[in-house]
Amino acid sequence: MMERRTQNENNPPENIPFNVEDSIFSSNLFLDGDGEVILTQTSDRLSWKSVESVLNGQDPSSCFGIELVSKSETTLCFSDVYSAEFIDWGLVHEAAFLGQSFEMYRFTIRGVQKSKTQPSVLVPSFYTFGHKDSQTCQMWVNRINDLLNMNAEQPKNLLVFVNPKSGKGLGCKVWETVAPTFSQAKVKMKVTVTERAGQAIDMMSSITSRELSSYDGVVAVGGDGFFNEILNGLLLSRHKCSYPPSPTELNHPVENNDDGHVLDTNVDIRDPSDSGEDESPLLKKSTDLRTGDDSCQTEAEDVDFSFPNDKFRFGLIPAGSTDAIVICTTGARDAMTSALQIILGKAVCLDIAQVVRWKKTSTSKDEPCVRYAASFAGYGFYGDVITESEKYRWMGPKRYDYAGTKVFLRHRSYEAEVAYLEVESEKKNVGPEKESTGSWTKGLWSLLKKSERVACRANCNICKTKAGHTSAKCPYSKDSRWLKSKGRFLSVGAAVISCRNEKAPDGLVADAHLSDGFLHLILIKECPHACYLCHLLQLAKKDGNPLDFEFVEHHKTPAFTFTSFGKESIWNVDGELFQAHQLSAQVFRGLINLFASGPEA
Repeated sequence: MMERRTQNENNPPENIPFNVEDSIFSSNLFLDGDGEVILTQTSDRLSWKSVESVLNGQDPSSCFGIELVSKSETTLCFSDVYSAEFIDWGLVHEAAFLGQSFEMYRFTIRGVQKSKTQPSVLVPSFYTFGHKDSQTCQMWVNRINDLLNMNAEQPKNLLVFVNPKSGKGLGCKVWETVAPTFSQAKVKMKVTVTERAGQAIDMMSSITSRELSSYDGVVAVGGDGFFNEILNGLLLSRHKCSYPPSPTELNHPVENNDDGHVLDTNVDIRDPSDSGEDESPLLKKSTDLRTGDDSCQTEAEDVDFSFPNDKFRFGLIPAGSTDAIVICTTGARDAMTSALQIILGKAVCLDIAQVVRWKKTSTSKDEPCVRYAASFAGYGFYGDVITESEKYRWMGPKRYDYAGTKVFLRHRSYEAEVAYLEVESEKKNVGPEKESTGSWTKGLWSLLKKSERVACRANCNICKTKAGHTSAKCPYSKDSRWLKSKGRFLSVGAAVISCRNEKAPDGLVADAHLSDGFLHLILIKECPHACYLCHLLQLAKKDGNPLDFEFVEHHKTPAFTFTSFGKESIWNVDGELFQAHQLSAQVFRGLINLFASGPEA
C-alpha cells in the first residue's frame, strides 16, 4: 500500500517527527463496510475517497486484488471528532452486498454527525479502518489523538452530579447511556450520585478553589431544578456583585406617564457588605457575599476562582420533567446530543438572573437572601402549580398537569406592585396596542411584531453583540428610570430565556435570547377565566401569540422589584420554591458558559 506525506513541499524521513498541524498526510486503507480508500489528514479535517474515484477510469484493482465499486467521498472536521482508538487484529468487511471480509489490523475514529430528520439532534458516528501493518494503524491513531489533544475547548476532566430522582426517576439510567461515550473520548470524570436534596449545593459551595480549578466544568444529569442547585452552589460564594435596589429604595415617584410612575433612583445602590446575615440554608456557605471574605479559599490556597470565568463551563444532560434549559440551549431534549456537545467542547454564554429576597413575609425583618436562576422566576399561577405539585410527587411529571388544572380552576389573583427598569429601545417600540385603537389595528400590529421576532439560534448575532452592561457590572445607574405597575395579578413572571418545552413549543417569550442581558417581565393582570384560558392555549400553540392580550403586560428589562400585598403566593425559581414578600431581580449578561451551541435553525 502506498503512503504519501507532504509538509512545506518536503517529505520528512520516516523516523523524524513533524508538526501534525502543518502537514498533509495520506494512506491507502481499507474502510469497513466500504472498501479501499485514500485517507487524508490536514490540519483541520480528515477526508477519504474510494480508490476507484481517484483512478479516474483506470483498472480499479487494489493492492488487495479486489475490484472496488464504492465511490464514497467523506469529510470529517476535527471539531466533530472526539477519539481515535487502535483495536488490534480482526475482520474488516467490504461493501455489504459483496459479502467479503479480510483480516488485518484496525483502528476506529469516533465523531459526531447531525440527525437526518432533526437538525438539532446529534448522533455518534464511527469509522473503522484497516491495514496489514499495525504500525501504520497506530501512527494514524497517534496523529489524530495528538491533534485532538491540542484542542483546548474539548474538556479533559469533569465533575459530574447525577440526580437519580429527577423527572421519572431515570437519572442513573440516562447517565449509564451516555457515560461510555465520555469514556471513549477519554474524559476523566468524578461522578457523584446524589442521595438527598441539597447534597449538590452543599458539595459545590464547599469545594476548594484549587480542586475546582482542576476541572474543565461541572455536569448535571437531571432537570432544571437540579441544575439550579449546582448553579447556586457555585455562584452564591463566587460571584461578587452589588445587589439590585430593594423595593423600599424605589419609593420616590418624580413624574407620571401613561405607562406608570417614573421613579427616582438617586440613592446609593446597596452593596453586599451593607446587608445583614441570613439564616437560610442557601447561604450557609456564602456569607462571603456580604463580608468580602472568601470562605471557599483558605490561607494556604493561592488560586482565585470566581465568576464570570471563561475557562469553566456548566453542562446539563436532560433527565427532568420539562428540561427547558436544555431545549433552549441545544434545540433538542436529547441526552446524547447534550453529551456530545459537552464532549466536543461546544460553548455558549448564558444570562443568569440574581434574585434577592428582602423580606420573607410582611412581618419579617429585612434580611437579604440570594438565589440565582438560569431560566425563569414566577409568582402566582407559576408558584401555586409548583406548590400543589409537591403533594403529588408520586405521579412523576404528570403531577404538573394535574396540579396545573387544579390551580387554573381556582383562578386566584394576588395584589402586588412591580417596578421595572425602563429600556430605551423598548420605549421607542411602543406601538398602537397601547392606544385606544380598534381590534383590527391591534391585530395588524401583532402580526407586524410577530414578523420582527428574531429567535435565538446557533451563532446568534444578538448574543454575540457586546452591550453596555455585562456580567461584571450592574445593568443600571443612579440615573436610571423605573416604571411601576400595581394591581391584582394572576401571575408575575420573569423569563431569562425563552423557556421552550414540550408543552410550550415557542416558550413563554419566543424571541428571548440566551445572552442579550435582558429579562422578559410578563404580568398577567386579573381577567375572566375564559380570557386566561385563551392565553394558556396560545402558549401551547406553535407560532402562538400568548402576549397579545389586553390583560398581558410584557416588558423587556434588566431589573425589577416586587412587593406583595394581602394574601400571598410563592415564587417558583427554576422549578424550586422560594417564599418572598419583597424581592428584587437583576440579570447578568453571559455570566456563565454552557457546554452547548444553541439550537439549529
